[in-house]
Amino acid sequence: MIKHVVSVSGGKDSTATLLLAMENCTRENIEPIFCDTGNEHEAVYEYLAYLEQALDITITRLKADFSEQIARKRMFIARDQRKGRKDGKRLRWSNKAKRRALSVLHPTGNPFLDLCLWKGRFPSRKAQFCTEELKRNMAVEFQLDLIDAGYQVLSWQGVRRDESENRKNAKKVERIGGGIWTFRPIVDWTALDTFAFAKSRGVQSNPLYTQGMGRVGCMPCINARKGELLQISKRFPEHVNRIAEWEALVAMASKRGMSTFFAAPKMTNREASKQTIDTKVEWAKTTHGGKQFDLLGDLPESTACASAYGLCE
Repeated sequence: MIKHVVSVSGGKDSTATLLLAMENCTRENIEPIFCDTGNEHEAVYEYLAYLEQALDITITRLKADFSEQIARKRMFIARDQRKGRKDGKRLRWSNKAKRRALSVLHPTGNPFLDLCLWKGRFPSRKAQFCTEELKRNMAVEFQLDLIDAGYQVLSWQGVRRDESENRKNAKKVERIGGGIWTFRPIVDWTALDTFAFAKSRGVQSNPLYTQGMGRVGCMPCINARKGELLQISKRFPEHVNRIAEWEALVAMASKRGMSTFFAAPKMTNREASKQTIDTKVEWAKTTHGGKQFDLLGDLPESTACASAYGLCE
């Protein structure tokens, strides 16, 4: 028997994919899953609840746990006695850095924050380990459990080729190993196709799309664009404040003693300290070039409809 595992994020693409699965597969063989990163907007959880009620289906929530990894890191830091390199630079943790890190290296129950505490840094474009650790690994583990239970698994993914350069060659059907096949039914669709499809089925889209968000997922994402970060700061300042608190905690867990949400590679601690979420928000308020503030930028009401997809028309 085949189990159709549908990855649901609360966004337009995964919603369309779920609707397609429900129209083409037996209801009892569909397994919708949501991988909770812990860095989500409240509207995502509310939208998942809406989908469950509107479609009369249960979405299984998956959440990563890094308690063991954090425990091992605590032990490593406490025991670290490595000698210095030949060039005289010390590799080991200083006693001060050890005390600082060990004071915050405790599981919080939030997957995104715990992942960053364990790594001692935030993800970046070149090291986007958040996707692997918080989403892919959790989904694969869930599917492997189904295989162990005697099922065949078809993994439905809401991937479109026009999303990004990395996905332009995405295959519609692909074997990913371990007895799992991936099916991407909307790979040739556009973003507007997904909105139109959901609307034709009487399903509402996530309200975040009418609140200046181009994508639904982490709030904010490490890849958030300037305009999106500005909208977040205006509409959801509490999420900016949360990231600022996380920056302080992850910095303490870092050997370097500094870590910022938006990557600041090859910078001294002093230089990196100027790349915090708060300074990035100030930059987002500027015009092209980042030197002059946009005098008209604060005019629109933060409650006004704003959509990159024309949903406000």
